[in-house]
Amino acid sequence: MDNVKMKHQPDIHYWQTFIQGDRDALGWLFRKYYPDLFRYGYKICQNPAMLEDCIQELFIELWQSKNPPPGISVKAYLLKAMKYKLLKLLRKKGNTQLQSDSMENAVFEISHEDFVIGVQESEEKRARLVQALNLLTTRQKEIVYLKFYQNLGYEEISEIMNINYQAARNLLYQAVKAMKKILIRHYSLLTILL
Repeated sequence: MDNVKMKHQPDIHYWQTFIQGDRDALGWLFRKYYPDLFRYGYKICQNPAMLEDCIQELFIELWQSKNPPPGISVKAYLLKAMKYKLLKLLRKKGNTQLQSDSMENAVFEISHEDFVIGVQESEEKRARLVQALNLLTTRQKEIVYLKFYQNLGYEEISEIMNINYQAARNLLYQAVKAMKKILIRHYSLLTILL
């Protein structure tokens, strides 16, 4: 956990500075995390105007509340707060898919742009990987996105997903294992057909 905190020291410094009333520090946090918040929010709600409003409301609320720095990382704190605000807003607007606070019933899609394999890999391999990702459960897709696309550690992921550290590790292991099975099955089917 100490490595995670050290990695996020500049963010925590800006957070503490904004708590002391520095609007520029809050602006820095907004500029730094807006793209991540928007991309993550878009996995939950594909309405760009609603996402922009939600992000702005989040930062207005932060300015008004001036809470102490988050325990693990600013990024994890903001992603979790964004998820909570979006789910609450969608429930309020009557989205029947959202029955609980978890993402189990929410849509969480992964696209080609979200998961970069490597410059050398073929488009066909990428397409198969994206297909395999989209066959995972919602929570498995979410943890793959947070771990490999947002580059978050298990502590941060467990904070965002409201699960403990070991559950986050287990969930990612299950997701990767399920993807391997899907890809092996797909490959076996292709070789039989050819």
